[in-house]
Amino acid sequence: MNNPISSRRTDVGKRKLYPCDFCDKSFYQRGDLTKHQWTHIGKKPYPCDVCDKSFNDNSHLTIHRRTHTGEKPYPCDVCDKSFSDNSRLKVHRRTHTGEKPYPCDVCDKSFIDNSCLTEHRRTHTGEKPYPCDVCDKSFSVSSSLTTHYRKHTGEKPYSCDVCDKSFSESGSLTKHYRMHTGEKPYPCDVCDKSFSERNSLIKHHRMHTGEKPFPCDVCDKSFNNNSHLTVHRRTHTGEKPYPCDVCDKSFTDNSRLTEHRRTHTGEKPYPCDVCDKSFSVSSSLKKHHWTHTGEKPYPCDVCDKSFSVSSSLTKHHRTHTGEKPYPCDVCDKSFSVSSSLTKHHRTHTGEKPYPCDVCDKSFSVSSSLTKHRRIHTGEKPYTCDMCDKSFSQIFILTKHQRTHTDQIL
Repeated sequence: MNNPISSRRTDVGKRKLYPCDFCDKSFYQRGDLTKHQWTHIGKKPYPCDVCDKSFNDNSHLTIHRRTHTGEKPYPCDVCDKSFSDNSRLKVHRRTHTGEKPYPCDVCDKSFIDNSCLTEHRRTHTGEKPYPCDVCDKSFSVSSSLTTHYRKHTGEKPYSCDVCDKSFSESGSLTKHYRMHTGEKPYPCDVCDKSFSERNSLIKHHRMHTGEKPFPCDVCDKSFNNNSHLTVHRRTHTGEKPYPCDVCDKSFTDNSRLTEHRRTHTGEKPYPCDVCDKSFSVSSSLKKHHWTHTGEKPYPCDVCDKSFSVSSSLTKHHRTHTGEKPYPCDVCDKSFSVSSSLTKHHRTHTGEKPYPCDVCDKSFSVSSSLTKHRRIHTGEKPYTCDMCDKSFSQIFILTKHQRTHTDQIL
């Protein structure tokens, strides 16, 4: 039987070269050639005695066994990490030195090891050599395929030892642990904020730099976060893939659905630490805090007004420009804010989505329901500062106060 492994050699100066019959590589040692050619013929003569894996090199088997024993005999002399083989330690050290000896020949990025460069090159070529055999997705790196498989199997092999949650990726478990420990290992070098995830720091940095690297291909808006662009695109397509399971409303992103659900449950998980108010969304609490501090960090560049939230400034600007970017598709009216258009639409549809829970009346706007409820509760929150009378609506108070000014005159 013929041996498929070639032993021919050529002389290069005083050294002997052993060329591979399958590819263009050559080796100085015949043993190295033999091991290399096993990669072509699939020979793996070194089996693991714990699992069913085999290897074409005894040193690879030695390193693999450490995944079973947990042995990591190569410690880093800078941090407290250890590694199962010297090559991993060598690559890790570059995270401390900043060395990136593998440059991309297409763009200006460099990488700490060759495998990272290989994976990066696929972002240029679009190559995805790892197909899923369950669905039609393919991936540029094998680890992404492994993680993706778990969506089909439901496997979550990374369990938290503090609570009962499990995760399909080790990175997700690491991030989750920080919820328990409060660790935020990614500090901003511009302000005093720190973050539990590196991606959160990168997004935060863009607030300082103003960078918005994710442009919309339909309008001229750009975003500092790809997920924000994805949600924004739905304003063009009309897609609302997050339906409420209580009512018939749908939303463009999951966070808006979460906030909406609280209108059904009444949950207000964001309490104010100054007064006894609580809020259903964190942004409302932040705005409310400014009523205590008086902070108005958004000044108008036309007049001397300032606002506590940026959206209020945007709306205010339209009083100067006269812009009304929200047209009605039934009549010829336009509005400066989307909420006004929503309310106006109800004059055409007759919709009254705010029912009273005491009587059978319904209202087209929430403020009308709030005023109506005072008929049932007897609440009169508007007190005259000249006498001791109180009123259920502010316009009634205004009329009443004129009786005082008439008396003075």
